Amino acid sequence: MLSEHLELIETIGLNLFFVAIFFFIGMSIHDVMKKNDVPKKGKMVVYLVLFLGCAGFIAKGVIQIIWESNGIG
Repeated sequence: MLSEHLELIETIGLNLFFVAIFFFIGMSIHDVMKKNDVPKKGKMVVYLVLFLGCAGFIAKGVIQIIWESNGIG
């Protein structure tokens, strides 16, 4: 059974790894901004850029699922 679902397990593991990496990046950025007393507008810009990076990976995953379900790629 494990060999049958190996690709699914790898995909889930990779996605969880990306979630963990983005979480730790966000926490480290938050810590640096807190220690350096960054203004609110600067924090918003930094978090927007981090969110857009996460959104890119999410969009890639959604597009990949849609293409695979339609038989493309």
